Amino acid sequence: MPKISVTSKLDGIRSWSLQALDTCPGSIAAPGVLVDACRGCYATTGNYRFANVKAPREYNRTDWDRFQWVDEMVQELERDRYFRWFDSGDMYSLALAEKMLEVMIRTPWCKHWLPTRMHKFPKFAMVLREMQALDNVMVRPSSDSIVGVFTPELHGSVIVPDSRVNPEMVTLCRAYENDGKCSGCRACYDKTVPVIAYPAHGKTMAKVIRIAVAA
Repeated sequence: MPKISVTSKLDGIRSWSLQALDTCPGSIAAPGVLVDACRGCYATTGNYRFANVKAPREYNRTDWDRFQWVDEMVQELERDRYFRWFDSGDMYSLALAEKMLEVMIRTPWCKHWLPTRMHKFPKFAMVLREMQALDNVMVRPSSDSIVGVFTPELHGSVIVPDSRVNPEMVTLCRAYENDGKCSGCRACYDKTVPVIAYPAHGKTMAKVIRIAVAA
């Protein structure tokens, strides 16, 4: 069976995830170099370093390839009204993306939020368009910037240095006002919200931003 995670900061909304960086080809700017947004990845620090947190993500990396996986995911989401794909990792395989699309099609009662960097690879273009065309799916292609730079009509999310930086036509995530929790906000799932800015958090990301700003 698929291993589903529950993230308390997302109001208990569940997610299906993979190991960070290992399944994130879009995180690589050049051989051995991560894009700025991934250099301070939260999913490589804190609780994400523990074996019991890594285990289900490593399990999922091979489990999705089973024939029964789509049916089991549909059954698993029977009572979910919101679902997040990847609180860590990304849909590194086109075959995985196609299976995710089938799950989304077969669960119209559930709103899906998919943050991803796989939009960088042309072979994913069609499946991403098909996902985004569904009423119950919001695909948010991530910008690599950590200073609020994004491309309109391409990116659906971007990191900003802090809550004082809020680019035009962008909705600021205000989880920082609620101890890092969504607290009822569902903007990430909302198709009428084109771009969301996430204020950076954590010591590692703060260091990355200082270096980027000084460069």
